Amino acid sequence: MTPYDTTTTYLSSKVMTASPEELRMMLLDGALRFAHQAAAGLEQQDFELGYSGFTQCRAIILELSSTIDESKAPEIADRVKALYNFMYTELIASSHEKDADRLATVIELLEYERETWSLLMQKLDEERAGQEAPPERRAISFQA
Repeated sequence: MTPYDTTTTYLSSKVMTASPEELRMMLLDGALRFAHQAAAGLEQQDFELGYSGFTQCRAIILELSSTIDESKAPEIADRVKALYNFMYTELIASSHEKDADRLATVIELLEYERETWSLLMQKLDEERAGQEAPPERRAISFQA
């Protein structure tokens, strides 16, 4: 087994066992990684590196947008979709115009989205821990 096979097996296992919240976090991490790759490509004038970063980041943004569940809070879902559409449009413009400032805006929004998602996951973990744990019982001791 090669190191590549080991990494692929690990990542496959991680994805298959992740909760929906963790999967979304992985997508946000990937979008950020590829956006930074695109920024490095622009800075170094390595257009292949930039193209790859832009392409992967756009694909992840589309996935993030298309997996939003509108059934629970349609108004919030619409706003988040609009944000992802804005990021996607900015990625296209930044790629075509080689505009690092527009890309920096997308990176900033992705970092904010990631932080927000991280806080939400912490809150969900706390709520789940509170539901799963039985009420704490204290022993009463009577000593003479």
